[in-house]
Amino acid sequence: MSGLTDLAGGDRPSNDEQIVHAHKTWEESMSRRMDQVRAEIRQRSLAHLALCTGAELEGEALSLPYWGHRVSLSWPDLEARYVPELEACPVFDQGMLLYYLQSADGIELADRWIGYRELPDGAFYNQAFQGYSGKRVASHFNDDLDRFHAAARHLEGFQLPSLAPAAYAFTPLPKIRLAMAFWPGDEDFPSRASVLFDANASHYMTTDGLALLGSGLARRILDADLPE
Repeated sequence: MSGLTDLAGGDRPSNDEQIVHAHKTWEESMSRRMDQVRAEIRQRSLAHLALCTGAELEGEALSLPYWGHRVSLSWPDLEARYVPELEACPVFDQGMLLYYLQSADGIELADRWIGYRELPDGAFYNQAFQGYSGKRVASHFNDDLDRFHAAARHLEGFQLPSLAPAAYAFTPLPKIRLAMAFWPGDEDFPSRASVLFDANASHYMTTDGLALLGSGLARRILDADLPE
């Protein structure tokens, strides 16, 4: 996978350009590999896939939540559609879901948080990832804990009081848990925020895919900062 790794060299684009570039690169790579990934997934039984991914079996389909939306993946063609509209998911979301199914091995969540640099091959791309995830959140909220709390609760995050002054867990897919932790600044240090991952997240998604889920969490928190 190329994905976010293309951002490692050369001039750094702006944060928004980084995210657009990451999504575009993912979609191009996914479009090329879609049939291959589906063929690999079909080597597993539908029941085993449901068990490993936390999906529900609904006839000849897998049903699972994805960022709060119910999605159905037909079998054996593995086309993802939103439920109940039955509208086809965009290529980007199809890719995320297929890589989730391909990667999922059923291991239990670790209940331990790690940073992006601790994921496989994550250290080399950690600076780029922080640029379009935690740094964006810290810059947006500055020292305003109340606004951060309100935005995270609007997204139905689960509060993690022992992790940071403000921290919330989110579950974009049944076996993938992310957290956004926020530390307000003081006279000596600026505010900072960081996306954290369950230590077993790499059993359910590629490192590139986890970066995109992390950037998606940052964007959703910013979008949830509703004007009064």
